Amino acid sequence: MMNIQYVKGDATTPQGDGHKIIVHVCNDLGKWGKGFVLAISKHWKEPEATYRAAYAVDVSSLPKLGDVQFVEVEGDITVANIIGQHGIRRKNSKSESPVRYLAIQRGLEIIAKYAIENNSTAHMPRIGCGLAGGKWEKIEPLIEAQLTTAGIGVVVYDF
Repeated sequence: MMNIQYVKGDATTPQGDGHKIIVHVCNDLGKWGKGFVLAISKHWKEPEATYRAAYAVDVSSLPKLGDVQFVEVEGDITVANIIGQHGIRRKNSKSESPVRYLAIQRGLEIIAKYAIENNSTAHMPRIGCGLAGGKWEKIEPLIEAQLTTAGIGVVVYDF
């Protein structure tokens, strides 16, 4: 089993050699425009375009909670959009947090298979803990269970 490595830095410029997957959480509404996604869009246009295009089609084929979109952005970097947030929370809202831990777990399972097939490491901010309103003490064990126990190197970036 590997341990999660915590570093200061920007998850959009992942460190290390080999193929890297940048993991982050998206909502299930097709809304892209706040939080870490803005940093992704500053570097590459494809992850946002892929995400938005998926929500521009008929309702029967929309991405669902737990789905993952893999978008190759450079030869050695793929962005993984996990659909792990149900809706969005408005500023100052007292409504339930939109994070969905089970959806993130399912997404991480899919990412683990992809990482093993592509000999990749996973790089991410503290996913699900920003706008999604999740708690790191609930997300970290999901990452450990799905990725590090499978021998996948994980780097978490604190900006």
